[in-house]
Amino acid sequence: MNERFCRVGDVELCYESLGDPAHPTVALVMGLNLSLDWWRDDFCAALVARDLHVVRFDNRDVGRSTHVHGAGITAWQFLRRRANPVYSLADMADDAAGLIAHVDPRGAHVVGASLGAMVAQEVAIRHPRLTRSLVSIMGRPGDGRTGRVHWTRIPDFLRPPSTDPVEGMVAAFRRIGSDGRTARDDEDVRVTVRRAMSRETGDGGGRQLAACVGERDRTADLGRLTMPALVVHGERDRVIVPSGGRATAAAIPGAELLEVPGMGHDLARWVWPTVIDGIARTARRADARE
Repeated sequence: MNERFCRVGDVELCYESLGDPAHPTVALVMGLNLSLDWWRDDFCAALVARDLHVVRFDNRDVGRSTHVHGAGITAWQFLRRRANPVYSLADMADDAAGLIAHVDPRGAHVVGASLGAMVAQEVAIRHPRLTRSLVSIMGRPGDGRTGRVHWTRIPDFLRPPSTDPVEGMVAAFRRIGSDGRTARDDEDVRVTVRRAMSRETGDGGGRQLAACVGERDRTADLGRLTMPALVVHGERDRVIVPSGGRATAAAIPGAELLEVPGMGHDLARWVWPTVIDGIARTARRADARE
């Protein structure tokens, strides 16, 4: 891995730069407690093949980026949707924006998945000059009504860690993931979990979850965005139900909404061409306006 480090305030972020830096930059923001490894190598290579410069990074509290101190969230707080976060999604967005400014002062096409989608929205809101376009995947606008976890998936947030973290994660993606997941998708998870575990320096998932539960309503601010935007959501998603994607797209002027039949709360390989095409298409829309 070609790991590099960038200091943003009190946080040091671990990142990788893939492709030609002269090409437009795509900044990939991953979801809850998942390291940069979860943006799979083949997925990133496909974006590089579209003449894009890809930057993937560990959010704070994950992987080799700075792990902070403080309490996360209890099961009771999660069920009541109440949290006292150590930091906010806005703080995580400022981290990402600092990295973008360091890597490419021209700005980046910002792409986020799940919690990363909410962080990406905050990047676009708080740092519009660094956001050439926005792609929100499996996200929601934080209004407290749309995109809530389906009651059948609440136990996934409350169950104790598996004694076998590799096969436990495979089982988790089978529960929450897309129709048509294959043995290759399962093997992707095994490889990625092992790689991520070899790079992990702490456990910040509870603090990230607290930031997510404590999110603010971004609807009004999303309505003031002017950059091209794409919202991708799976029709089978039960972790952030599809109303979250619809509300996000409705809030952003001119946003494209792409609802994918059979897609759950994951990026199974069969979904990749649709998502990669969408990222490249949205980037071209933005670049044509500049």
